[in-house]
Amino acid sequence: MNFDRVKEKLEILADAAKYDVSCSSSGGTRKNKKGALGDSSASGICHTYTEDGRCVSLLKILLTNHCIYDCAYCVSRSSNDIKRAAFTVEEVVDLTINFYRRNYIEGLFLSSGIFKNADTTMERLVRVAKKLRLEENFNGYIHLKSIPGASDGLMQEAALYADRLSVNIEIPTESGLKLLAPEKNRQDMISPMRYIQKGITQYQDEKKVLKKVPKFAPAGQSTQMIVGATNENDLQIIKVADHFYKNFNLKRVYYSGYVPVLEDQRLPSLTTEVPMLRENRLYQSDWLMRFYGFKAEEILDPNMPFLDLEVDPKLSWALRNLDQFPINLQTAEYQMILRIPGIGVKTAQKIISARRFQILTMDHLKKLGAAVNRAKYFIDFNAGNAYLRYLADKNFRKLLIGGSSSKFHHQFSQQLTLF
Repeated sequence: MNFDRVKEKLEILADAAKYDVSCSSSGGTRKNKKGALGDSSASGICHTYTEDGRCVSLLKILLTNHCIYDCAYCVSRSSNDIKRAAFTVEEVVDLTINFYRRNYIEGLFLSSGIFKNADTTMERLVRVAKKLRLEENFNGYIHLKSIPGASDGLMQEAALYADRLSVNIEIPTESGLKLLAPEKNRQDMISPMRYIQKGITQYQDEKKVLKKVPKFAPAGQSTQMIVGATNENDLQIIKVADHFYKNFNLKRVYYSGYVPVLEDQRLPSLTTEVPMLRENRLYQSDWLMRFYGFKAEEILDPNMPFLDLEVDPKLSWALRNLDQFPINLQTAEYQMILRIPGIGVKTAQKIISARRFQILTMDHLKKLGAAVNRAKYFIDFNAGNAYLRYLADKNFRKLLIGGSSSKFHHQFSQQLTLF
């Protein structure tokens, strides 16, 4: 293997892969076994944080940045004059194993530009995963990109060797996709997602009656949307996410603020800031739908189609629905406690448990982990709460904003590189 050439490829293809953010590994349960390498149940991939707070790393690369498509928003578009490179299957396998043995990574995230056609590209990705599993006994985490338009047979094989699969729907609406990527078809993106969803359901059903069933995409599937490349509003975006959660049982929807890298009259100018704060608000809305019981229509509506950038979506909902407050922590239902700003899922569960044995006070709330500086205005206790007088204050919103700060003072920070 020519080390210098592989190093050059690595620099090119790792840099090209950094725009894909859909690489969380939570959900993998592939255990290690004697004589094998890796354990996806004990760690994840990507420079990201798992549900328990651990920061994990990955080998995140493209198989190639050659692409037959000319998508306006993509740095690898066919008309872009950039350095091109392509790994062989063996090179990706060797890199993964050697990086893992040196403790540089905890898994592989492999995507690719589409060369020749969808099936040819997908077949190469599958070969990488298959070789790692069967020839190298690698049991670490593998996340493969599902190539839009790939055949069901290849998707079936990919799901047997990868922990997670993902198809990026890229632009939230079909009209936006047609504007920026007229050669692509939304249905080609939906078909592999539907096939994997049916396969996961079948696997779960078979597992109930059969002792041993081959794993089938055990960490599920995810997708990603680019935010800010087209003129969709936030209501459209979270409705699309809600649709995929409900109809495809996705593990995650990722939101990627558009990074201006190419000059095109269809795109925002190169001087446009990356919408990091908007991206963050979309993730917060996503959390509300997934864990807090909010519906998309409650977070936003046609009269208010964009998320409030001054306050988080949960606080925004509370300010629009002050008639729902205050909420008495001693008697309220769990779902209503979840809607109190400053109280998260774990704290709400602790409140439900603790109130069975004692009358709760503000001091108890602090010990249970609530953000009391925010929650104190929306809750009531059996003994009363002096802060409730601010609910009717015409400057209540300013009071809340003045008492909080954002980590997004500077909206753009360069992505860290593994290499």
